[in-house]
Amino acid sequence: MTQLFGDATLGADYAWLRLEVDEQLIVSMTGEGHGVGDLAGDVRGMTLLEAAATPGETLALEALHAAIGQSVHAPSSEGRTAVAMSGGVDSAMALHSALASGHDAVGVTLRLWVDPRAPDTERACCSPSSVRAARDLCHARGVPHITLDLREAFRKAVVDPFVTGYTSGVTPNPCVRCNANFRFAELDQFARRIGASRLATGHYARIVERDGMKLLARGRDETKDQSYMLAGLTPTEIERLWFPLGDTLKRNNREHAEEVGLSAARKPESQEACFLGGADYRDFLERYGVGQKPGTLVDETGHEVGQHEGFWRFTPGQRRGLGLGGGGKALYVLSTDPGTGTVRVGPRESLACRRVSCDRGVLHTADLRGDAKLRYRSPAVAAAVTRRGGGFDLELDEPVEAVAPGQLAVIYVADAVVGSGTIAESHQA
Repeated sequence: MTQLFGDATLGADYAWLRLEVDEQLIVSMTGEGHGVGDLAGDVRGMTLLEAAATPGETLALEALHAAIGQSVHAPSSEGRTAVAMSGGVDSAMALHSALASGHDAVGVTLRLWVDPRAPDTERACCSPSSVRAARDLCHARGVPHITLDLREAFRKAVVDPFVTGYTSGVTPNPCVRCNANFRFAELDQFARRIGASRLATGHYARIVERDGMKLLARGRDETKDQSYMLAGLTPTEIERLWFPLGDTLKRNNREHAEEVGLSAARKPESQEACFLGGADYRDFLERYGVGQKPGTLVDETGHEVGQHEGFWRFTPGQRRGLGLGGGGKALYVLSTDPGTGTVRVGPRESLACRRVSCDRGVLHTADLRGDAKLRYRSPAVAAAVTRRGGGFDLELDEPVEAVAPGQLAVIYVADAVVGSGTIAESHQA
């Protein structure tokens, strides 16, 4: 017999409950708080997975899901699919697709850390209200929903490296670290735990077979393609993934969601790193220990042209915030030196580079040419690829501006992602 405890607060209200569980079967449930007594009568005699599909009062459900999230298991089932739910329209449509295809769906939402001092914590895709929206959608369709509270693990794996990345002079991309590493590792582990044969998400990406292996590929909707963010996924991980929206268009999915009565159809999209909660990343960094460190702005010859309050406030290609005034030729950030605190600036043409070195690189192909995408919003450019120990080098056919160390370089052949690595250095054209 195992005891599971969960509690929750909602405004000034509090609830707690204790489950007695015998090999996944709920023998008894006791506790206090709004809705706990009614829920206890409903879930007694159920498995944990069955209880996860039981509706009830919000506060009682929060406590129940806090108790069962990390403990639910189920035997393997070929028809079972874990569906990652964020509370937004894309994951809602992923669930709709799974059910329409006859899958035994189980929804799962990751509760991640959000800056409690952010101006708008509800903008985050992992906010408490988003978790509740995902759960409500699942319950309305009779689908079990599990919440995994990974706030501290997420903070250590994604937020802390984001802070240290800026202090070390690089421009990190936390969404890449979250999606391709932390998030999918946790979701895959959960899917295996509940006996699901695959994991579905609402990402706009596809899976193709190339040279006998499954690889990630661009989504059909070029404006929403998320293959860049997911490029770190391995062929082994991809084998168990399903992207039901990969061949669809975002605008059509919103329309379809309205037609089938999904309230998420009207939910706005999150546009920045979720944990920032609507804050400017510079304000966030200051709140979390990155203090002001005055330094100098220098031109390409090393001549001082101004002062700044912290090198970490600048990234290659940045023009605003230099405080150099107008009247002369526009200047852009070329690079930063965390050792001296110096920020080097220069004209736009000095941003162009033709050679890029990448560390922690993985290539899934023997091809020595491909299209290199060096930022999420930048177009890909043709490049020659040279392997080296621990990474690869790129020789770009055309100069690219504002290549930033710390960002991800993703290599495509046609639409397939054949490699990725973290940009370590760039060299001017």
